[in-house]
Amino acid sequence: MKCPFCYAQDTKVVDSRPVQDGLGTRRRRKCENCQKRFSTLEKAEMAMPLVIKNDGRRENFDKAKIQDGIEKACQKRPVGTSQIENIVGSVERNVIEKGVKEISTKTIGEFIMSYLRILDPVAYVRFASVYKTFQDIDEFVKDLEEELPSKTYQNSSGSQPEATQ
Repeated sequence: MKCPFCYAQDTKVVDSRPVQDGLGTRRRRKCENCQKRFSTLEKAEMAMPLVIKNDGRRENFDKAKIQDGIEKACQKRPVGTSQIENIVGSVERNVIEKGVKEISTKTIGEFIMSYLRILDPVAYVRFASVYKTFQDIDEFVKDLEEELPSKTYQNSSGSQPEATQ
């Protein structure tokens, strides 16, 4: 490994430790020439499947797109960056474990929604409202009633709110 500071070829591994659930190794290195230290990350390359879009196009799997969609759903919600990264990593592992050459956006979306449903119901609703193509509000409400556990909301006086007409 070349030193990023002086470009010398002779570097020495000082420390190694596993990262990302054992899927990679972070190595601490020291240049024998300039004595500076730096880190490297060694990670296995995985052949990711092509993603089949709704219109039939095929694209390369893009982890950044998944993270962007989840971040948008979680905006202004009490969801941390590490939680989002965990979901992205879990979705990526699910895709790899499928062991297929092509995977639909529908399958990837289902993976994401299964994690968001548990993590934050509001983020789940936001993601589902964009991901699923609803024809009208009734279809959206029906889907939410099926997917999310029913809750009875009460107003501040403790009684249930009256229906308005």
